[in-house]
Amino acid sequence: MRQVRTISLFSGCGGSDLALKRLGYNIVWANDISQVACDTYSDNIGPVIECGDIADFESFPGAEFLVGCYPCQGFTQGGRRSWGDSINYLYQQFDRILRTLSPKAFVVENVNGMAFGVNRRLLNNQICRYRLAGYRVKWQVINAQDHGVAQSRRRVFIVGVRSDLDFIYTFPTPQFGVNIGRRLVTQRDMLAGMPEWPVGDFNEEPFHWYYLSRRRRHDWDEPSPCIVGHWRHVPLHPMSPPLKRIHTDKWVFSDKGPARRLAYRECAALQGFPRNFIWKRGTVRERFQMIGNAVPPPLFQAVVKNLEKLW
Repeated sequence: MRQVRTISLFSGCGGSDLALKRLGYNIVWANDISQVACDTYSDNIGPVIECGDIADFESFPGAEFLVGCYPCQGFTQGGRRSWGDSINYLYQQFDRILRTLSPKAFVVENVNGMAFGVNRRLLNNQICRYRLAGYRVKWQVINAQDHGVAQSRRRVFIVGVRSDLDFIYTFPTPQFGVNIGRRLVTQRDMLAGMPEWPVGDFNEEPFHWYYLSRRRRHDWDEPSPCIVGHWRHVPLHPMSPPLKRIHTDKWVFSDKGPARRLAYRECAALQGFPRNFIWKRGTVRERFQMIGNAVPPPLFQAVVKNLEKLW
């Protein structure tokens, strides 16, 4: 496949763009508002990212492909979950740039909370806007564990192809799981050989009542629970004692063995980042945020790969 000129918006530390590089796409411009994320992106993807509020940018290089993973705090179960939150409307900036560039195709990723309840109105609005911009649009909720990520993580993907092009996009089918005859990638697979107690790399605060209101620990031979951006809420390491449910929203440890949350490098591995990805920017807390907010590279790669015949 030839190198397709690509622009990446709300790029974060580069999870989506690492996938694009692996597929041979030519990222000509990227953007994020977080300086720490931009610096991490530059360390790993390259010096093509500009830091700042996307609303302040008016001109862009030409591109055939546009990708964006706009922030999702208003939709996620781990966030504020406020339908009226202004951060929920950053898709309008994506729509503005989509209409400016008129690329052949685009891909958007966001949390699956966008697809349910009152948030569904916002998803429908996005789809309507993108169709009015001249695109055939499809969307689907996909679980990262079905595509080689050692984590149960459901995300909404919106894919659009310009209406004047003779190409119909189809979402990837699961490649891992019982029905496929190929076992899921597990925490044991991804965490093998990593330090057992990496002091300074994980949150050592006590496990408060809210933390133990849900099952935060999965076994070694399971995928991890969803990796989130807040370091207090990341899952337990599988070396921790099993949890026992004693009430609707209350879990306790089954014994008094050592327990800890996952370290940030472990979270990165469970997101599908390679171990040589450079995490030297910001505080440990900021690294957790970058990693938890990122798109798992193998998942994004699976979605984008099905566009290759378009080019």
